[in-house]
Order: sequence, then C-alpha cells, then structure tokens
Amino acid sequence: MLPTELLMFRVRAGLVQPRRVKPTPGNLGLVAALTGVFESHLGNKRRALEDDLKALEAGRSDYRMVRGLAHLLATDCAEFGTGGATEPGLVRAKVFELAQSHPPSRSRRQGLLEQAARELASPTPLTAEDVSELLYADLPGEQTLLSFAPPDPAGLLQRFELAQAQGMLYRAFNLVITAHRNDPARYKQLLKYTKLFGLMLTVEGDAETGFTLTMDGPTSLFGGTTRYGLALAKFLPALLHVTKWDLSAALKPRKDLAWVDGSDEEWSFQLTSEDGYVSHYAEPKEHDSALESGFADRFEKLHSPWTLEREVDLVPVPGGVIIPDFRLIDDLGRSVLLEIVGYWRPDYLKKKFELLRKSGRTDVIVAVSERLNLEKAGVKTTDFGERVMFFKGVLNPRKVLELAEGLARAS
Repeated sequence: MLPTELLMFRVRAGLVQPRRVKPTPGNLGLVAALTGVFESHLGNKRRALEDDLKALEAGRSDYRMVRGLAHLLATDCAEFGTGGATEPGLVRAKVFELAQSHPPSRSRRQGLLEQAARELASPTPLTAEDVSELLYADLPGEQTLLSFAPPDPAGLLQRFELAQAQGMLYRAFNLVITAHRNDPARYKQLLKYTKLFGLMLTVEGDAETGFTLTMDGPTSLFGGTTRYGLALAKFLPALLHVTKWDLSAALKPRKDLAWVDGSDEEWSFQLTSEDGYVSHYAEPKEHDSALESGFADRFEKLHSPWTLEREVDLVPVPGGVIIPDFRLIDDLGRSVLLEIVGYWRPDYLKKKFELLRKSGRTDVIVAVSERLNLEKAGVKTTDFGERVMFFKGVLNPRKVLELAEGLARAS
C-alpha cells in the first residue's frame, strides 16, 4: 500500500474519488524509466538509488505518482539487505566492546577493525574493510539492492491505482458490502480475509437476494481509526475476487488539507465490482482440500438427479456466519446443504459446531471424519440427530445422497 502523503484524491459534495490512471504512453514510459533506475542500481546502496529517483522526479508536477510507483517497486519487486553473511548488529557489538577496552584514536581505528575482523571471522572470513562496511549496513540508506524483478508495466499501474483506492479506507470507521450471488469459492475466501485481518463482521440476507456484510471499527468517528482502516485497506483486494458487489464506506475527513471543506463531518467512499480495479491477491481455489475435490469428482460420476453446487449459500448466524462446502439440488428444486468437517484444531471444531447449532438450520448435513477427536474438543453431535454422518478416509457420495433424500422428504 501507499503512505498517506502519496494518496491522490478529490472530494466533491463529501464523496471521495481516488486518482485513476490509464496505461497511456506517458505513464508506461514513466514505469519504464523507474524500472531502469532500479535495474541500474543492482548491487548498489539504497541511498544511491534514492538519489537517482529524486533526480527523476525533479521538476515534474506528478511527483507524487513518481514516488508512489517507486514505493511499490521498492516494496513489491525489490529485495534489500546487508549483502553479507555477518549481522551488522553483531559487528557493532564487537567493535563497541573492543573500543571500550581500548579507547580508539585515529591511529588505533585500523587496528581495532582488524582485531574485530579476526574475532568475527567464523564462519566467514572478514577484513577490516568488511567490518567498516558492515558497521551500519542495516540502516535503510546503507542497505544493498540485492535483487529486482521488473513488473509488467500495465500491471504496476493497476497496482498503483488499487493502492490509491485502498488508501481511501485508512480513515474508514464503517464499511458496508452487498455481495450478490457469486461464483464458486468467492464467499469463503471473502470470509477468510475478514478473519485474517481481524475485521468485526455482521451478516444479513440470503443467497438469492444477496448478503449485506457490515464491518464496524472498534472506535467511533471521534476516535483513532487508523489501525482498523489499514485492515480494511488490506481486505479490499480480496473483495475484488467476488463477482458482483458494491461497497460503501464512511470516512473520517482530512482536516489537515487546505483545499477540502473544513465543515465536513463525514466523507463517503463508494466502489462497485464494475469499477475495473484489479486484485494482486491470488485467485481462490475451487476446492479447499483434496477431501472436497475428491468428493466432488465421485459425485459427478454418479449421474444423479441431484446437482452439486459449490459454496453458493452463506448462512448468517448470531456471532458469525457459516459457508457450507456444497449445496445439493434435485430436479424438483429441493435443496440440502453439506458441511464437511475433515480435520481441524479443537478450538475450530468447537466453534464450527456451535455456529451450526445456533443457525437452527435443519437442512444441513454434517459429514464428520472419524479421525477427529470430537470429545477432546468438547463437541457433542447429539443435537444434530440423523443429520450427522461419520466417514472414514473418503466421503461416500451415495450415502450423502441417501441422507439428502431423507431430509428433503421430511422438509
């Protein structure tokens, strides 16, 4: 992401609009120039690279774009390090230790460095010049550009554009997403990222009309919201993998900018899946595990009147949400959900069954691996009656279909 000072946006009637960029010849040329600067400094100190980057931006009105693109290149495409096998911190400690024992002078300095080199020689031989270089080699400006992987120019511009949109969420204290019926695996990845970034979430709706996900920060408009805003910003690229959605965020206004209306009490930021942003996060896998993909393959070979759908239903539950692994639909329109519990930690199992219990749903088959120690996890399956089925090794689709038929007839 980008530092706050490199964000470019405008505000109209309280609506924040981040800077958009296109792959014009000028912008692509700028990326090529920046890439060339990085490539020319492989093996050099970072301070020399930064000097040349400053020279490139000199006199340009779009200097913030230059700095922003350079920032992304440095964080996403470049690797900086000390370039040596010996930690600078160890070198400093040894030199300071020797200096205390033998107060240094201009004439003594060389001897002190040579002594430090001898004592630090294992496992890599060092010279006095090596010790002098390593003393402060971990400071940012003294680090060496060890490697650089040139990005696709158009891809870097897309990444810069998304970073501008992410930056709008730094000051967000409330975010509402409407996620409509989506492609396989999208909902599950979305929910995984909300958990990963510690976002507090409430869910309403259903698979037919769409789900509303509300994320509220731990502080109010009048409190510090930066940490939560950063989490929302990191979450945004995951949202881009969802097929159809819209987003509305409430932001705390920037009072430090002279060009904005100081009377604004709140700003709004709006996005939809049609806005053309591109995620740099990996595409979600169709199946989470070999257990699920194997079950899907075996089910398909049965040529049953039931159809297997992947993760198309999200079930709101007090205190959380459930995304069953599959939905089974027959030619009469009857449907049953399937949740496969194969292998997880005890705390996960306990929470999983608690959410299933709270949901009150009677159309969910819970397939549980016999390898799991549910008793140790404090999980009781008696509340689920015949909707629980145990399996050993692989999950038999014929047995699942038998149970699905029974539940469908009873409903």
